[in-house]
Amino acid sequence: ARPLWTAMKRGLLGRCPNCGEGKLFRGFTKTVETCSVCGEEIHHHRADDLPAYLVIVIVGHIVLGAFMGVEATSTLSTWQHILIWVPLTILLSIALLQPVKGAVIGLQWAFYMHGFGGEKDVIEPHPGA
Repeated sequence: ARPLWTAMKRGLLGRCPNCGEGKLFRGFTKTVETCSVCGEEIHHHRADDLPAYLVIVIVGHIVLGAFMGVEATSTLSTWQHILIWVPLTILLSIALLQPVKGAVIGLQWAFYMHGFGGEKDVIEPHPGA
């Protein structure tokens, strides 16, 4: 078995889940085709919507908890709340998207999912078809 937490940590840091040396991303959320150090193929990952959903959950909990704490202890106007929470939400979302996507790719690699096990990812036909 491959080391799950090590692979996810490497992905979180933007590194190849296999060797931990090569870069995982060539753009903000665009992954490399293969690792430049160990040659591991990365292109077949399927980290499509899950990273965004996880970021929504994480940022939602952080911002909502902070908002409720500030609201309970101060008397800020609506505009002050907007000026605090909207930029914070946007910044946290942007800051977390790439690391979370890397961690999801690391998870897929560790569990031999979507081509990381050496087999093609075959879509099975519907039983009624």
